[in-house]
Amino acid sequence: MAVTMHDVAQRAGVSIKTVSNVVNGYPYIRAETRERVEQAIAHLGYRVNVSARNLRTQRTGMFTLAVPELSLPYFAELADSVIQAADENGWTVLIEQTGASREREAEVLSGRRRHLTDGLIFSPLALGPDDLPLFDVDFPLVVLGERVFGAPADHVTMNNVAAARAATAHLVALGRRRIAVVGAHEGEQVGSAALRTAGYRQALEEAGIPFDPALVGEAGLWHRSTGAETMGRLLDSGVEIDAVFALNDAMALGALHALHARRIDVPGEVALIGFDDIDDVRYSVPTLSSVDPGREQIARTAVELLVERITARGEPAPFRRVVPDSRIVGRESTGDVPAGAEGRVVGIQPGGVEPVEVVGR
Repeated sequence: MAVTMHDVAQRAGVSIKTVSNVVNGYPYIRAETRERVEQAIAHLGYRVNVSARNLRTQRTGMFTLAVPELSLPYFAELADSVIQAADENGWTVLIEQTGASREREAEVLSGRRRHLTDGLIFSPLALGPDDLPLFDVDFPLVVLGERVFGAPADHVTMNNVAAARAATAHLVALGRRRIAVVGAHEGEQVGSAALRTAGYRQALEEAGIPFDPALVGEAGLWHRSTGAETMGRLLDSGVEIDAVFALNDAMALGALHALHARRIDVPGEVALIGFDDIDDVRYSVPTLSSVDPGREQIARTAVELLVERITARGEPAPFRRVVPDSRIVGRESTGDVPAGAEGRVVGIQPGGVEPVEVVGR
């Protein structure tokens, strides 16, 4: 015979309403009461009737995470972190992969599947500032990334310029002067490539190092293959290079492959640093220095903001932009640790929270 909420209430010595409040995460319950109810639930093996709860709350208990490409390690690890944070809060995540297609990203915001979930965490790559009207939606939304600012939504982004400047400055502090950048996008005004390249240039200027366009390696999609191809072109051009800043870790791994293929010692001849601090960089040879942009905090903050919007009652809170702290993690590829040692934090760029300035309102 199925255990009911009434059974839990009797065992815990509380009302059915109190059991319901505990099950649904109502915050204003005394700790000892909550503990008594949770013990009764565990002892009796009570299971929440999700379908009934969803009918009562008019919620599905799911939200969508839409990302460009799960084959890119950063987005795969971000999705994993979002799923973990959601699970801890009693939510299920539906993953959509947009392929960085403008049509599919627009579909994410207006498509027929929106009614299947209660909200959306969205990392656009093809949409940009001209597409802001698409983000004026009637469901809870949290925007990630650097392509769109000023949308009527909470936004969790990265400390791109400051972190890229710090990564480049770290190479300068090691005595490197001919620092190449791998992954630039010519003519890009918004997005990660533009912001990280701007940080790279700022660090050079602050160090009194002239900017050399010959050291800028253009790349399309940020994959291992494009990192290897771009690094190869730079090396084959004959330009002098003593350090490389790859704009993401996938390209850094590709660049490392190209350097190895030409028997160039890393970090002896060329120091190398990436961006994202994905798990793979701990297992390359040598291990790769990288920028940790606060991925775990990005995931958890995005989930918290979205759940807060979904469950909010009364007047909605103002939209917020959250920038997590970022860290420069030094490893073998920049000579920061002995072979086989763990990485060490060589710099921290603080983030913060600020109100979103909604464009066009």
